[in-house]
Amino acid sequence: MINRPKGTKDVLPNEVYKWQYLEGVARKCLAERNFKEIRTPIFEHTELFVRGVGDGSDIVNKEMYTFLDKGERSITLKPEGTASIVRAMIENGLDNEPMPQKLFMVTPCFRYEKPQSGRLREHHQISIEAIGSHSPVMDYEVISLIKTIFDRLGFHNYVLNINSIGCKECRKTYINALKDYYAKYIENMCDDCKVRYEKNALRILDCKDPCCAEYKTNAPKPRNYLCDDCKKHFETLTRLLKDNDVPFVVNDNVVRGIDYYSRTVFEFMADEGGALSTICGGGRYDGLVSELGGKELPAVGVGLGFERMLILLEKNNIQIPEPKKLDLYIANASENELESAVNLANKLRNLGASVEFDSMDRSLKAQMKYANKLSAKYVMILGSSELETGKAKLKDMGASSEIDVNLDDLDKIYKIIR
Repeated sequence: MINRPKGTKDVLPNEVYKWQYLEGVARKCLAERNFKEIRTPIFEHTELFVRGVGDGSDIVNKEMYTFLDKGERSITLKPEGTASIVRAMIENGLDNEPMPQKLFMVTPCFRYEKPQSGRLREHHQISIEAIGSHSPVMDYEVISLIKTIFDRLGFHNYVLNINSIGCKECRKTYINALKDYYAKYIENMCDDCKVRYEKNALRILDCKDPCCAEYKTNAPKPRNYLCDDCKKHFETLTRLLKDNDVPFVVNDNVVRGIDYYSRTVFEFMADEGGALSTICGGGRYDGLVSELGGKELPAVGVGLGFERMLILLEKNNIQIPEPKKLDLYIANASENELESAVNLANKLRNLGASVEFDSMDRSLKAQMKYANKLSAKYVMILGSSELETGKAKLKDMGASSEIDVNLDDLDKIYKIIR
């Protein structure tokens, strides 16, 4: 037997409705805020992610699924959604349309890392991007959108951490201060941080290795180095969050793990028995569009993972509505009535009902057991007498009662079973 690759998951029919529900809630919240769906290829030229995500990130250095195609071109399976959406916007001229461009994508992403609960090598996420606005109002829009999705799902066991890492200009001063501080400790730190120190010192603050954690306490804080514009931007955002009852904590160690972020960064963290773990995160990336060959357009975005979110809903005993039951199972008493069962089923399906019939040559008794297994709301038995008289009985499987119907009165049958 051939098994699925390590770090992937089969989503079976008895659980896929949970995915559909989560996506449906998110789609409704996105539509209320006028976000439009976009779809991009599952793979891109590797350069897109090297330039966009940054060669100082763990994603590019360690986690990408990269290969040469038959034309000797370097191709990478999509590790995240933002760079692909920005590339598609530029290539298709959406940057010439009225701003902001508020886009989202439901997509699989691929990262080669150690599989963990809720973190698979193939995972699925909703990537949400708002492009074209400098205003902190748009930062608030994206953050409050995630809160609204959580509220609609009934999920409240989280903490929102926010920070500002400044713009390209004021961050230069901060990076210099950060490198000066860590210069005396870097030899005692993990190998990853030694690389980060040279490529992107800011990401040292994102390190989870215990041997590096002790040095964070006295490290310079990015908010102490913000220019006046960045300070005003962050103050306006925090005021909007407070005024609209979005609770948050300012956390100086939130920097996010991708090089394109600027100014606002944030993470929604799940509270799991006193320990916090990331549910989703995002931030502002004002330089990415121009870095990928587009105009100088600011942007802010967030990615929400399906697998992680579904695990948290289950841990917090949040019930997802089960899918609608089968409206009707039509059982044929013998092989002679099978075609009539098929014909009647198709007529009712055309009206909008969900109807099933036997295709396995089961006995009538076995068909009734199967109807129970399908949780059919109603069962109709078609035999020779029903076809001769044009009348049959609809058995309500929940109430164990029966209703007489004429087989040609499709509207009445439909109204009863629906």
